[in-house]
Amino acid sequence: MGGLSPIHWLIILAVLLLVFARPGKLSGFMGDAAKGIRAFREGLKGDEDKPQGEAAKPLPPPTPEKDPIVR
Repeated sequence: MGGLSPIHWLIILAVLLLVFARPGKLSGFMGDAAKGIRAFREGLKGDEDKPQGEAAKPLPPPTPEKDPIVR
């Protein structure tokens, strides 16, 4: 339990290669995440700016239906 086996080191190496393989890949990922967060915040602000308009109208009373089973 104290040390890492060779399989663990290979998994760690694979993750590091995926994250840092190309220059700019990590910064591109973080930029995309920042754009998503910014769009989410703007979407939340947009809901507050909308006018409420008229209140919701109540539903009409249900009409009695005929018995669907015909004998």
